[in-house]
Amino acid sequence: MAPRCLAALAPLAVLLLLSSCLAAAPATAQQSSSIGDTVVFWGRNKAEGSLREACDTGLYNTVIISFLSAFGRGSYKLDLSGHPVVPVGGDIKYCQSKGKTVLLAIGGQGGEYYLPSSQAAADLDDYLWNAFLGGGRSGVARPFGDAVVNGIDFFIDQGATEHYDELARLLHGHSNGGVMLTATARCVFPDQRLQAALATGLFSRIHVKLFNDGRCTWGRRESLEKWAAAYPDSRIYVSIVASPEADRDAYMSHKDLYFDVLQFINKLPNYGGIMVWNRYWDKKTGYINGDVF
Repeated sequence: MAPRCLAALAPLAVLLLLSSCLAAAPATAQQSSSIGDTVVFWGRNKAEGSLREACDTGLYNTVIISFLSAFGRGSYKLDLSGHPVVPVGGDIKYCQSKGKTVLLAIGGQGGEYYLPSSQAAADLDDYLWNAFLGGGRSGVARPFGDAVVNGIDFFIDQGATEHYDELARLLHGHSNGGVMLTATARCVFPDQRLQAALATGLFSRIHVKLFNDGRCTWGRRESLEKWAAAYPDSRIYVSIVASPEADRDAYMSHKDLYFDVLQFINKLPNYGGIMVWNRYWDKKTGYINGDVF
């Protein structure tokens, strides 16, 4: 009796397995074709390798150097987590020659920055323009030499909210708007620290972080839809961690990322792609790779 039952069940098992494979195939193909651009933060761990190495992987369209972590108090600090600064200028040029966009992020997850006044915003604009962008003034050192980053990412995660809108307008005023402005925002809409700056309408991209904020463990899709609706002229990027070691509660497997978020968000007219935090974790886990995305 038992062998007869097993014989009857065998075709059913094969059919169920085949059905599950067929059901999974379209999702994989759709995921691969609809991921959009990929952005990565670089400069958070010396073990991640050089900026040139990150660009040579072919995995990323944009690399964001992080961070200019101190400003507003009369001095500036570039924190690259132990990376030697001198080679970065050559790497920026190399990445750009390969068609990659290279940005510099200001702010970060520390608390050494703020803009206490309009003058502080003007001073920071002057420093960024002359130290990292298309300017050059006697007395202002250029850490990356004559390399020019494509723009500035506002990663304002701490401190007061004032004067970032003024900074955005000042930066945009250079080179007839040739300085690219992006923002990395908290998931919950709106982000109070960036609200005034984003209201200027000068930001081409908004990276919406689905991590480092327990309020976004649920409702990710709804938050992203709010961001996309509020800023139709900005490209919206889904920002994720590449490892559960970075944020266990926020980490999503590829399957969860696609079925919970991407299959809906990538249909929005201003969907831009994926931002991954960060190069170190991605190098360690291989989260962004051609086999999956």
